Amino acid sequence: MLTSLSIKNVVLIEQLTIEFKGGFCALTGETGAGKSILLDSLGLALGARSESSLVRKGSEQAQVSAVFEIEKSHSAFALLQAADIQPDTTLILRRAVGSDGRSKAYINDQPVSIGLLREVGDTLVEIHGQFATQGLLDPKTHRALLDEYAGVDIEALEKSWGGWKAAAAALTEGQERARKTIAEEEYLRAALDTLEELDPKEGEEEKLASLRERLMKREHILENLNVAHEGVEAAEGALGGAFRALEKAGAGEALVALDRSLVEMKEVAAQIQSLSADLEESEFDLPQIDDRLFAIRGLARKHNILPDELPKLRGDLAAQLSLIGRQEETLGDLRKKADDAKKLFIEEAERAGAARRKGAEKLDKLVEKELPPLKLEKAKFVTEIVALAESEWGPYGMDRVRFLVSTNPGAAPGPLNKIASGGEMARFMLALKVVMAQTGAAGTLIFDEVDSGIGGGTADAVGERLARLAKGRQVLVVTHAPQVAARAGNHWIVLKDGTKDMRTTVVPLDEVAERREEIARMLA
Repeated sequence: MLTSLSIKNVVLIEQLTIEFKGGFCALTGETGAGKSILLDSLGLALGARSESSLVRKGSEQAQVSAVFEIEKSHSAFALLQAADIQPDTTLILRRAVGSDGRSKAYINDQPVSIGLLREVGDTLVEIHGQFATQGLLDPKTHRALLDEYAGVDIEALEKSWGGWKAAAAALTEGQERARKTIAEEEYLRAALDTLEELDPKEGEEEKLASLRERLMKREHILENLNVAHEGVEAAEGALGGAFRALEKAGAGEALVALDRSLVEMKEVAAQIQSLSADLEESEFDLPQIDDRLFAIRGLARKHNILPDELPKLRGDLAAQLSLIGRQEETLGDLRKKADDAKKLFIEEAERAGAARRKGAEKLDKLVEKELPPLKLEKAKFVTEIVALAESEWGPYGMDRVRFLVSTNPGAAPGPLNKIASGGEMARFMLALKVVMAQTGAAGTLIFDEVDSGIGGGTADAVGERLARLAKGRQVLVVTHAPQVAARAGNHWIVLKDGTKDMRTTVVPLDEVAERREEIARMLA
């Protein structure tokens, strides 16, 4: 509930602090005393639009602070936590407005956006009156209020909506993936065929490169051995000729030495042949190694990967082609899941719709019973529930909900703020709030002009209903009706002091005599 309101330099208010209590609180005072300034000031703290005209003449800045006490289960806690603001059971909403109309907002002394201030404020206070724009005058709130009143299982509805949207997204993703995969099938098949034909192994490129290096050295060695072999053969021929010449000459000692050289030369030739034979017996030859090595490297370049990644690519391509083969089966499963999820959502939405219609029927009857005592005996209250097109469905279901009224017999019902006058609007909303006493998060209800244009028994009926409503939450009423003020548990009078500036002040009427005097003034 609202526990205090501090106002500084707002229009006719220089500095003012009001300490509020729970239950039924009345604010009275003569016309022009400044009651509307109090509501405008509170509106600033709740995130209403700021204007430079609200800043007191001669001041650079106006400032308003509203202090609330709430439970930890209050919805404002979740809003603040989502905004990374540590909530507390004491909330201080503060607004500063400069003479240029620019403003700053704070919650518990932490700077916040005006939007967040307004969002939090809407959970704390409902203002019902001619110029109010939130609460029951906002059609966006009607469905949530009816759902709470009718006991609609919103959590199950939101869960089924989320499940359907997730399943539908998975199906769309699967269809897109299938479209792309099928379009690439020919390319994938050709790429896989090439890989299977080449059959590259992990680490093979490195092994082939090493073997190629060794083989290139072998070719060089063989070439040198061939040259040596040719030289030895030539030397053997020359030595053979020399041997025959020495033999004819009878040069015995020289012949023995030359014979020894021929034997050694033949041994050299045999060793050369053996070395050549060993090298030529390798199972690989350089052209074969080059062909395979360059094929592996070329394929890796084509796919922009490393040669050692070719075996993995082969597996990936095979998996993609296998997926294409199972594409219809996979899409069928995804389609069934999406259909089942949609069916579940529709079931939950229809269940919610049935509960809404049942709750609306009860609500309409109870509200209409409240209208005659409030001088709205010719008025009608209708809860309109319209089925939405599928494109408009959402986590709230398949219905749009609006509270409509008509004030004259035979007139078509319309939005509350389009049909009713300021006083009628406040009384309509009073009737609705009395019936829906336990709905809505706001712990503070403010009624302005609820007694406009009424008196006598009607004003007493308004007061009785306000008192009844105040049993469950804090109710602040700006009133000119003594019948309403007399029922309040707490009473403040708004006055203009006798200074030159005619500043607005607020005085609590704590004594019975003081209250009687003010009510007598109102009766006069």
